[in-house]
Amino acid sequence: MRIPRAFPMLVLVATLTSCSATPEREPQRKQVRPQALSSPESQPPVVTPSAEPTPERRPYTISFGGDVHFEGVLRGRLSDPDTALGPIAEVLRGSDLSMVNLETAITTGGTPAPKKKFTFRAPPSALTALKRAGVDVASMANNHGMDYMESGLADSLAAIKRSKFPVVGIGKDAAQAYKPFRKTVNGNRVAIIGATQVLDAEFIQAWTATADQGGLASAKDETALLKAVRKARKSSDTVIVHLHWGTEMQKCPNEAQRSLAPKLVKAGADVVVGGHAHILLGAGYLDDAYISYGLGNFVFYNSSPGTTGRTGVLTLTINGRKVLKDRWTPATIEGGVPVAMTGTARTEAIADWKELRACTGLAARP
Repeated sequence: MRIPRAFPMLVLVATLTSCSATPEREPQRKQVRPQALSSPESQPPVVTPSAEPTPERRPYTISFGGDVHFEGVLRGRLSDPDTALGPIAEVLRGSDLSMVNLETAITTGGTPAPKKKFTFRAPPSALTALKRAGVDVASMANNHGMDYMESGLADSLAAIKRSKFPVVGIGKDAAQAYKPFRKTVNGNRVAIIGATQVLDAEFIQAWTATADQGGLASAKDETALLKAVRKARKSSDTVIVHLHWGTEMQKCPNEAQRSLAPKLVKAGADVVVGGHAHILLGAGYLDDAYISYGLGNFVFYNSSPGTTGRTGVLTLTINGRKVLKDRWTPATIEGGVPVAMTGTARTEAIADWKELRACTGLAARP
């Protein structure tokens, strides 16, 4: 049969007509409402997910004491760890957090560092004594933290693990040594990092923690320290760096201190505190951050007038990144332990402490 010429055109028209109708019918096919198939009573309740309530952040206090060891006359005090730090424990317990620098290896054995004039060690009960005195965390990043070398380090780390007492600035490797102590206080996420800027030249390599070597967190490796601060900043409300720094018996901060402090602040530190000089140095604000260049001896066997006449507890009131207030509780070291001053002596000591700020370049207020 012969197909007429008009047939292809008719087929094409029919096809176009069919395709153009499809968009009008497609929405009708999608308008299906399963809810209509059941009664309202059978429908599950609509639950709106809610976020966990953010705890309200309120100011908290943190107290800092200076250098602590248990040599000489202090060793006997460890027979009763509950009273080893003496009456100053009341001041430490009065704050939400308290911290000191533990300037000793925690070991009863080991070999003293060769040719080192002073080497300090203490039994594990030293950690118990700090805990009972209200200290929440200590730093062992200092020039005596590895006085008994690698075996002393192993003993120290084992004692810390058994005691479950938080210690910063020391570890089985760099990751552990630079790891901050963390605690949430009054809704504030607090991170505290410990490091030392003071190491005898002959021990820098052997005592510095690396990826595959145990040791101390070194502030001489500024890159590693600043990296740790920046990392802590990302997940903390308050970042505190505790340093062993300064020059012995020099009452003004040295160049290394004044160079490092602003770098730490730029990296995200809100508070930088520390000691080493055996005497007090000034404290104050660097922009919005708070810096204390030297807390002096605290629980220490040294009995020279220059190092025992002035010590004390620095207490900061903090909310988030803002240091709201500083308070100095002056004391003198008697029989190796701090005894808080009273009366006129206290008033004069506070005034003297404030005057130390004059050579620091720090401000009394932010």
